[in-house]
Amino acid sequence: MSSPEPRRGPLVHRSVHHGAALWAIASAEFIVAMVVTQLKYPGYSDLHNYISDLGNTQLSPWHDLFNGAIILLGVLVVLGTILAQTAFPSRKSSTIGLGLVVVSALAAIGVGISPENVNGTVHGIASGVTFVGAGLALVTLGFAMFRDTRWDGFRAYTLFSGLLTLIATALFEAGRDFALGVGGMERLIVAPPLLWLLVAGIHLLSVPAYAPRILPKSPGV
Repeated sequence: MSSPEPRRGPLVHRSVHHGAALWAIASAEFIVAMVVTQLKYPGYSDLHNYISDLGNTQLSPWHDLFNGAIILLGVLVVLGTILAQTAFPSRKSSTIGLGLVVVSALAAIGVGISPENVNGTVHGIASGVTFVGAGLALVTLGFAMFRDTRWDGFRAYTLFSGLLTLIATALFEAGRDFALGVGGMERLIVAPPLLWLLVAGIHLLSVPAYAPRILPKSPGV
């Protein structure tokens, strides 16, 4: 009798690596685009300007870069989530959490398509769905990660990130900024999901991938 195959630890499918790379790229490209657009915006304030002001087609000189980066962020997150879904355990909380990630990403595309000065109503609704959807997604995925060794060390971080986004969103809507200003509060909302995409993407890229087992051909075949 042959000895059992040695345990190699937690593994992910190869497609997960592709999805994880898209997550990391999505976060990085948007952060870079936001910084560059802000530097080109005369007198822009992190505290007193909304993040969406960077996409204002009348006020922001590099609004095309910012709006395009949001649209690209949404597209990459949707594709990355589809590819990385098997990195989460097969349970209802995973399905709901990943579904919320997709919803928030699609809403982000809506934010980029409808700048604040072009269609304020659609922009506002899309922004709200993006914020709340991202927060709920991380909280739900945090619960989905329990007892999954592929996510050791990430459960509490994921839950905390989602709760921080939801709490910051509630305070923002209530007009409480604690001297951070509207811009500071918005950054407190969007920073946790953006950083989570980057950190989770890098983490999944470090988890070994497996390939489907190829069975030997039967004699005479």
